[in-house]
This record gives sequence, C-alpha cells and structure tokens, in this order.
Amino acid sequence: MKLARDGQLIDVRCEMPQCYCFKGRKHFEPRTTPPDPWEPTADHYPRLKMHGGCLTADNVRLAHKLCNARDFTWRVKINALLEQRMSLEQIAERLNDEKVPTIHGANRWTAASVRKAFVS
Repeated sequence: MKLARDGQLIDVRCEMPQCYCFKGRKHFEPRTTPPDPWEPTADHYPRLKMHGGCLTADNVRLAHKLCNARDFTWRVKINALLEQRMSLEQIAERLNDEKVPTIHGANRWTAASVRKAFVS
C-alpha cells in the first residue's frame, strides 16, 4: 500500500519468475477467508525473510499467493539439499522422488530447472 500511495508502482502483476495463474500475471482475486490462491501477497525479494529480509520498498515484489508459496517451497528444499553438498542432478532426482511440483512448463526436475528455480 505504501508503494502505491507514494507512486512507486509501475505495474500490478505477479513478479514471480514462474507465474501459474491461468488468467495471467495481472489478474488478482480480492483477499478472502479462506485465502484464495490468486490473491496478492508481498514477497520478500531479493533478500528472503528467512535470511533476514524485511518488507521495504527495496526488498519486495508482488506475487500471487500460490506462486509465492511454490517459490518458497523450492527455495527451502533446494537450500537444504545444497547445504548437504548435493549436486544439482542429485537435487533434481530427490525433488522428482518427493513429487515436488516442477517449475512452469516442465514435466520433471532436471539440473537446469533446479538452477533456474533457485537463482530466480
């Protein structure tokens, strides 16, 4: 809200590298109870909340609730596996074994998709 009030928004769209909304990046549902997967959320980016990031004008991006949750899931899993010194190929195998949803447009996790999901 602060960014909108201060005229610091250029566009209202899901800024996740992987957006899953079937109505497009610019579609958002109003906030409801229970939460709708397509309602807007503020994502701590580029410094994640789990790494000490705060929601400030220089550390926030808009995302759909579902897109944000999937991105967070990947980052947590991939971070943990990297800490175990696993290769990207080994991580891909583990994610496939655990049936973790893949990045948009992929059927299976590969070393390349792990890298893409992690650095996005």
